[in-house]
Amino acid sequence: MAEEIKITRRKAFISISDELRSYLRHYGRMAPLPATYTDLMGFSSCYPLMDKDGQSTLWDSVVYERGVMEELWPRLTSIYSLLKTGDMQSVPHLYIERVDFCGFGNSKPFRIRVVNQYNDNYDHFYVKVADASRVYGLELEHLLSPNSITYLCHENTLIEEHIAGIPGDVFIKDYFDRPDVNRVRVAKEFVKFSERCFIRLLGDMRSYNYVMDMTPDFEETQYRVRAIDFDQQSYEGAKSIYLPQFYKENLPVVQMCTKYLNYATMQQYQQEERTLIARRFLAEKGRLRSLFRCMKSHPVEPVAKVEQLKRELGDYHSTDYFAGCASMGDLVEKHIEFTLGRLLAPGLATVLPPVE
Repeated sequence: MAEEIKITRRKAFISISDELRSYLRHYGRMAPLPATYTDLMGFSSCYPLMDKDGQSTLWDSVVYERGVMEELWPRLTSIYSLLKTGDMQSVPHLYIERVDFCGFGNSKPFRIRVVNQYNDNYDHFYVKVADASRVYGLELEHLLSPNSITYLCHENTLIEEHIAGIPGDVFIKDYFDRPDVNRVRVAKEFVKFSERCFIRLLGDMRSYNYVMDMTPDFEETQYRVRAIDFDQQSYEGAKSIYLPQFYKENLPVVQMCTKYLNYATMQQYQQEERTLIARRFLAEKGRLRSLFRCMKSHPVEPVAKVEQLKRELGDYHSTDYFAGCASMGDLVEKHIEFTLGRLLAPGLATVLPPVE
């Protein structure tokens, strides 16, 4: 925890390149949308959204003129239908209960609350500015993690499904001391989550940027940590940004892991996660290589950050394997190859030493 972590808080949005658009179209991620991020920016006023305890949520509920609502609401329910069913049909029994806006952070998202009027069941989806680094993060999460991700792009707009779970900061505050929480399983999942983030260089995993998904099993609850923010996919230059244990917000998690897991057990869980990622990589190798080509063909991250990260990764792994990398796309691809090593191909074992 001694390193100082500095993140570009308001990094510029990175445009979607033509090659990336072709990739997204090929894999069903592009769709014409009846409403865009710009359309949602036409609200007339807003008011703070508070939680059940009267505390600020950092979200504002926005208000539109009646005429705007009458035109915009059906388009939003059509987008929800497209996201969930693949068919942009009008669903009369769905209505928009609330639109929230968050000016905190990079993406400044809108959160749309959709309600079924027959049973009052609700769901959410998000409307954001389409940012290439975030799209890369979503794709890598979909392909290399145990979690499927649904999202759509159109022009400058990105539509994302809601990822359900208990926000990490809430879980740390309200659940860590509960007697029914299996701390060993929680610690195991944080170790595996940290390994996933570092291997594919997903940064800024502070406690409010991931959720804990809790699933009751036939004997005990199963846990899974899921990232929900992908703005810092391979953008910053400091290695520590991609290691969740270096954020002060995650200190209680680190303390739990060191208390309930010894070093050999942590290594076992890291190796298990590498093996699972390697299997996913081999299953989606063609698609991943296409994604890496998009990342390398449109390098827009600052050169100084690329130079810093390849130097720090080389020092960390004691290798010059990253010396020839010219972009973050190069670094992500090479870092995955290096950390997974012989799990990807027996021939790589002669080039890539085992990672301890």
